[in-house]
Amino acid sequence: MTNATDLILGRRVMTMIEDLAQHTDEPGRLTRLYLSKAHRKAAEATLRLMQEAGLDAHIDALGSVVGRIDGSHPDAPALLIGSHIDSVVDAGRYDGNLGVVLGIVVVEALRQQGLAPACPIEIVAFGDEENVRFPTNLSTSQALAGRFNPAWLDGRDQDGIALRDALIAFGGDPEGAAGLARDPARYRGYLEVHIEQGPLLEAKDLPVGIVSAINGITRARCSVTGEAGHAGTVPMSMRRDALAAVAEMIGIVERAGSTRTDTVATVGVAQVQPGAINVIPARVDFTLDARSPDDAVREAMVQDIVTECQAAAQRRGVDFTIEPFMESPATPMDKELIARLEGAVRSLGTEPFHLSSGAGHDAVAMAILCPSAMLFVRCKGGISHNPAESITVEDADAAARVLIEAVNRIAV
Repeated sequence: MTNATDLILGRRVMTMIEDLAQHTDEPGRLTRLYLSKAHRKAAEATLRLMQEAGLDAHIDALGSVVGRIDGSHPDAPALLIGSHIDSVVDAGRYDGNLGVVLGIVVVEALRQQGLAPACPIEIVAFGDEENVRFPTNLSTSQALAGRFNPAWLDGRDQDGIALRDALIAFGGDPEGAAGLARDPARYRGYLEVHIEQGPLLEAKDLPVGIVSAINGITRARCSVTGEAGHAGTVPMSMRRDALAAVAEMIGIVERAGSTRTDTVATVGVAQVQPGAINVIPARVDFTLDARSPDDAVREAMVQDIVTECQAAAQRRGVDFTIEPFMESPATPMDKELIARLEGAVRSLGTEPFHLSSGAGHDAVAMAILCPSAMLFVRCKGGISHNPAESITVEDADAAARVLIEAVNRIAV
């Protein structure tokens, strides 16, 4: 391996990140949604990077880029390494992309050292992790896990374009999704490196951390219906103000997320009707996002939120409804793979630090297929989903070295 002080691996990572960052659908900012023109260009660029690293690579039926090196025992169960190359709107450049390029860097480093892995290694750049454009849930990684939902093909984006039609325009094959399912017996594990998207590693002054579990998520659409009235003539005591009720409910959500260990709860969207300055709000539609690494804790938190919101609605004379539309279970990471990552982190002279992931990742789907583990990389200020997203070349280099050492312990 190269000298740890030369940062050659970190610089290689940063160069590849910059290469991918130029592919955007919005000039002046990074937006790369699933099956967009920018996604196609980024997939082709990733394909070239994989091929240049010596991987046998292709773009699959759903737009993921898959590269493989057989190693000395091509029939042995393979090790998967991956993340995603789609983005949110006005994104940072490291979210997802970092894990993809690190996988490629691992293969490059093995070749430079003259090492052939004892088992096949597959690098995967998933295309639909953010789930921004279509109403899906990790559709491209779920496909590899054998959990692709055919109904997703009929989902439409905000412009009315069906996923099925967008996939055909991209050059994919809607009928090929089922054929992407992998045989669990053929895979020994999945590793994913990702920026933390939070502030803990920076607070601990650590370059990397090991994920213990990925939070379970409940998402729901909520509505409060009151009665519109003139803002100047209806006495305060006689109002059925939907927005005032929701303001109380937002406080309920915030308290529920704050009073338990490792939980968060958020109201991210609120739409007020009729939305006039001199009219008492008649209806508010809002969202609930509740997360915890413990499903029982999350379920209890959501039930408490519902109970308290119902009570608030009754006191205020308004109607409250809630419609859950997503339940993603908490996903513990594999203990054996965690142990491999711990040894790899210690080899750099750093004591392993464990933390849960508040965000969802492709590892949630991949854990259905095979044992899975994640390594987090420190990001400045804990900022993500934002152009200010930033990591250092030193931390990129450290992450590369940890991943290479982990792969050496698993597949060489």
